[in-house]
Amino acid sequence: MKFYCLSNDPVHACYVVTFKELTIMLDCGLVMETVLDFLPLPLVQSSKFSSCPNWNHPRINESQLDGELKKAGSHVFIDSSPEFQPPLEKIIDFSEIDVILISNYMNMLGLPYITEKTNFKGVVYATEPTLQIARLFMEELVDYIETSPKATHAHHWKEFTELHNLNNLNLELSPFKWKKLFSLDDVHKALSRVQIAGFDQKIDIFGALEVCPVSSGYCLGSANWVLSTGLEKICYISGSSTLTTQAKPINQNALKNSDVIIMSGLTQAPHINPDAILGDLCLNVALTLRNNGTVLIPCYPSGVIYDLFEILSQKLDDSGLSTIPMYFISPVAESSLAFSNILAEWLSSTKQNKVYIPDKPFPHANLVKNNRLKFFKHIYSEGFSEEFRQPCVIFCGHPCMRFGDIVHLIEQYGSNPNHTIIFTEPDFPFHQALAPFYPLNMKVVYCPIETTLNFQQANKLIKDLKPETLVIPKVYTHPPAIAANREDLVIDRQIAKQIITFKCGDCIKLPLKRKKNTVFIDPEVARTLIPQEIQNGLKLAPLSGLLDVKDNIYNIYPCDGNVEGVPKQLVNALLKKHVTYEYGSMSSMDIDIFLNKLKQDGFTDVKVTQTSEVDGVLTKIRLVNEEIDIDISEKGTHIMCEGKESWRLKIRDSLLSCMNKF
Repeated sequence: MKFYCLSNDPVHACYVVTFKELTIMLDCGLVMETVLDFLPLPLVQSSKFSSCPNWNHPRINESQLDGELKKAGSHVFIDSSPEFQPPLEKIIDFSEIDVILISNYMNMLGLPYITEKTNFKGVVYATEPTLQIARLFMEELVDYIETSPKATHAHHWKEFTELHNLNNLNLELSPFKWKKLFSLDDVHKALSRVQIAGFDQKIDIFGALEVCPVSSGYCLGSANWVLSTGLEKICYISGSSTLTTQAKPINQNALKNSDVIIMSGLTQAPHINPDAILGDLCLNVALTLRNNGTVLIPCYPSGVIYDLFEILSQKLDDSGLSTIPMYFISPVAESSLAFSNILAEWLSSTKQNKVYIPDKPFPHANLVKNNRLKFFKHIYSEGFSEEFRQPCVIFCGHPCMRFGDIVHLIEQYGSNPNHTIIFTEPDFPFHQALAPFYPLNMKVVYCPIETTLNFQQANKLIKDLKPETLVIPKVYTHPPAIAANREDLVIDRQIAKQIITFKCGDCIKLPLKRKKNTVFIDPEVARTLIPQEIQNGLKLAPLSGLLDVKDNIYNIYPCDGNVEGVPKQLVNALLKKHVTYEYGSMSSMDIDIFLNKLKQDGFTDVKVTQTSEVDGVLTKIRLVNEEIDIDISEKGTHIMCEGKESWRLKIRDSLLSCMNKF
């Protein structure tokens, strides 16, 4: 079994495993941190960004860069439409991928690059919420980029290696691997290939193995995948949570006793307590509103935002601020709010019970009904200016701060210290996200809300699951840079029998080899079997028939001597009756009897040595005159003979005559 890593981000992962002649992609994440190297795309002409001076390198002519790099404050940015890092190419041939298994909607955003930009011919499996919410994320991204298009596309800067260590530019992967965003047409075509899978549904993959999504407890529809045959079990754990959230709880039983567990998607803020951070968030929101300030919360259009609507509305009520409006601004805001309320089967039991009262599972439905939560596509949408009043809380995208309505809003509010911007998404370092907008007077608060497994929870989960082999990103074996002295923020190396680590671009052989397979025997063939007892409790029977292999299913049918493409004489020879079969271990045979047989065959000068090995005893026999060596061990028997072929045949016959027969 081989394992390939096609992403440098274990949260937005993309892996490929090859097993039983199948090539399976696990997740198809899109690394978006590359957009932080680009200037923001304002909704309207921005004097701040349009006046940024060109940046020039002392060893590069200004004409060669063609004004593609701009300096804003102490940082340098690319003046172009942002580019993203899709899964790495050329490590694996995407046309050979048989199936893609998606764990959650955040790990589906790179799908159009695979299905529409390569020769991919396989099938994609995901749960229904994963498919629908990923659609919202992709449509929002496309809308943001197309709303503020750049007149030119920068590319000259990529050709100069001198730029690769330039202050803030994050060029861990070659910028030549970065891609422009896909189109809306690509999104629709890619998602049309997806087949819906339900939790605990067993899906046959060409007869070679079964795949089954089981709840991971992280977000709506998020799944861990179990890949199994009759004899092997592989589990892929990504984006999981043992906390009580809006999603169904994690199914741990399905993951137990695995041969291999591949684990990814652990928390990006391991040093922060999610419960404590929610208290800080609510406190900062209340303080800002009391000072007649506005709160900006850069967010995704789904996920933790549903919890924030619920928690903040309750906090505002408790603080006597129930008249404060909340605004949700996104091109897909309406679809997101509507869709979240029709996913009862994917929700936790607490939220499911509300559906049967009947009631809406999420409180934002009532917030919208009571006009406390208002949603718009953009800040320039019809009706927004009439409805908008301050102080307020504004949820809008994008968390990277490079496109979307947030770019205009932070320019508008950034100079006033009464206002606050709160970062809740941990995907982007907030200092880098804000870099183009400095200097800022507004208050900046970092409250990353992460419900995925932290290292303590991951270690406990692994201990309970007891895998034979654990496969994890190498970064999980040392503390994160933000808490370099925290030795507890790692995966315990003693927690599994074997731990294998990997990094981006690695191709690793995993210790899972095919040893056995199930074969179905036709009843007519089975009737011809006459088992013979060769030792107490062990019976053997010779078997003759036609082996048919199709879609990794093995069948043995009767053979009448006619096999297409095979000479009948050869078939008859293979099917001949009354054949004697040798059995047993060479290492367990009587060596003295074998030596006597050799002397009878004319081999007189024989030397024997025996040595002990881990696997047993190795017997070396040297036929001095003929310069022949014979090695006999548990692993097999080897005859090294460079002389006459007749000598080798004599030795073979002598060996076989010393073995048991039936």
